[in-house]
Amino acid sequence: MQTSEQQSSVRPRIGIPVRLSSSESTDPRVGEANELFDFIVELVRDSGAEPVLLDASFTDEAGPLAAELRSLNGVLLPGGGDLDPRLYGEEATDACYDVNPDQDRLDLAVARGSLDAGLPTLGICRGHQLLNVVYGGTLIQDMHPSSVEHNGLSPAEGELSAWAWHDVELSPESKVAGLYNARGSVRIASGHHQAVARIGDGLVVTAVAEDGTVEALEDPQRWVASVQWHPEASQLPDEERLAPFKAFVEVCRTLRPVG
Repeated sequence: MQTSEQQSSVRPRIGIPVRLSSSESTDPRVGEANELFDFIVELVRDSGAEPVLLDASFTDEAGPLAAELRSLNGVLLPGGGDLDPRLYGEEATDACYDVNPDQDRLDLAVARGSLDAGLPTLGICRGHQLLNVVYGGTLIQDMHPSSVEHNGLSPAEGELSAWAWHDVELSPESKVAGLYNARGSVRIASGHHQAVARIGDGLVVTAVAEDGTVEALEDPQRWVASVQWHPEASQLPDEERLAPFKAFVEVCRTLRPVG
């Protein structure tokens, strides 16, 4: 049997579904999302975990995905393009971008498999919206264009994400407040054109923006949480970027001991 010191030196394995759309897309948001994905992988690694990249071969829940999930200590669902609105009972509008059936299939399989396996699960941006849909909720397909605090501004040429910055108040004792070691508000990097509409069954809201946008959700019955913002944004100080990922890795280490 390993001692607690030996266990703490073993790197938890965190599953992350890869992004399948090419950065060569004519829509610059695709390349930006792929770069943010790379940031997340780096931050998970720098937080003391082993990122396990799950690709399109892991879409059979009765096959390789189920086996891979049994070897993981947690799952992180990253950002990316828009979910197909048909997944929540709507027809797509022209505002939807980078709707990729293969990406939806992979992300849904990983999210559902993670929940079935009882793994700690954290969603970021698209991952936040994905979890709400998995729980039976719906999305706002396109927010009002005046909502710049969420849509962000157009970045300068060669610049990644000219974020809109604003504060959100975190519910005390919530899982996300625990990730930030915070009891009040946190300053966040925001840049999205979709948002949560109807809350999925079993989820509770733990952060809301001033305009009512749902910024964080969690399942009070197990360790499942999500945020609409981007904690991986490179413009944040290194310590602030790393902190929520380190906290999530410790959650995974505690709830799904390694070794």
